[in-house]
Formats: sequence, C-alpha cells, structure tokens
Amino acid sequence: MDHIVTVQDAVTAFADFMEPTKAELDAIEQEMPVILAGVDLVDAQIIALDHAPNEIDSRRIRRARHRVLAARRELANRTSGLSGGAA
Repeated sequence: MDHIVTVQDAVTAFADFMEPTKAELDAIEQEMPVILAGVDLVDAQIIALDHAPNEIDSRRIRRARHRVLAARRELANRTSGLSGGAA
C-alpha cells in the first residue's frame, strides 16, 4: 500500500521568499494603466463575441485598442527617462 504524503511543508517553507519585493510592486503599479487598458480591450472583445458584431462593437474594440497603445506609449516614455529602465 502506498502512502499519500502532503508536501505542504516543502511548499510553504519558502513562502517568505515568494512575496513580491517593493521594487516589483512599484513596477506593477507603474504598469497598472496598461493592465487596465488591456482588461478593457478583452472586455470589449468578449462583448462582441456574445452576438453578431455591429458598428458599436467595432468602435468599442477600436477605442480600447487605442487606449492600450496610448497607455503603452506613456509607460515607455516614463521608463525611458529612468536610468537602467527597460523600455
């Protein structure tokens, strides 16, 4: 008979090291406008999947894409001025 053993101790032993650092949280905070614009784009695409796409859906998706591109551009412009930043 094989015994089933949990590995929770092995998994949670490194829990303190798995937390995001302050620098990682700051990077996420800087990228949040891009993330939210991407979520809006996915939402617009999901709405269009629910029925036959019409002109309003096309406009909604196009505007959401423009918001994503604008947010990415703003992030790139902000990070390009920082030393050592990857833009």
